[in-house]
Amino acid sequence: MPTLYHSPNSRSTSILLLIEEMGIADQINVIDVTVARQDGSGGADTRNPHPEKKVPYLTNGDDHVRERGAIVAYLTDMFPEAGLGRPVGHPQRGQFLSWLFYYQGVMEPVLVLDWAKIDHPALHATFRDMDAVTACLSKTLQDQPYLLGQDYSAVDLLLSSPFQWLPDAAPQQPSIQAWLKRCTNRPAMAAVMTRETAGLVE
Repeated sequence: MPTLYHSPNSRSTSILLLIEEMGIADQINVIDVTVARQDGSGGADTRNPHPEKKVPYLTNGDDHVRERGAIVAYLTDMFPEAGLGRPVGHPQRGQFLSWLFYYQGVMEPVLVLDWAKIDHPALHATFRDMDAVTACLSKTLQDQPYLLGQDYSAVDLLLSSPFQWLPDAAPQQPSIQAWLKRCTNRPAMAAVMTRETAGLVE
């Protein structure tokens, strides 16, 4: 059985949400571990096999997966019947993978750099800036409810995840705000937030 190493109220919460959305909670073993937090709390957990003691980390037998985009692709490929991914051969497979890699390679770095108030022309040339990320999302969502069209998918889950935690950082464009509201108001989100606030902490 695949095992997810998770720390409550961290980046790995989005993978817990994915598992809930896919209806596969009974097929994934979740182990809560501690991680070092920005406020100095927490710390590395010897139970966590991640080489840097970070989360999320997914193991499946001798195989292992790190980075959220990779875990999303792995689980949605493993359980295609859940309908949140786009399997090999699907006409939107390329779009699905592109959004996952866009999040890891562009969007998250831009969000972190913007939050840290770090600015340099080389960063803009490599990762773009917050205005470019906002324009990309806004243009895509202008005429459709979700990033891949009419149906919610794992890319909506991943790309909306930072704004669930930092709503003040969310772009104010109406199309993006409406999308975030649709992503937030899902039953799986309520179920996971209940778990995360139920005292299952380090």
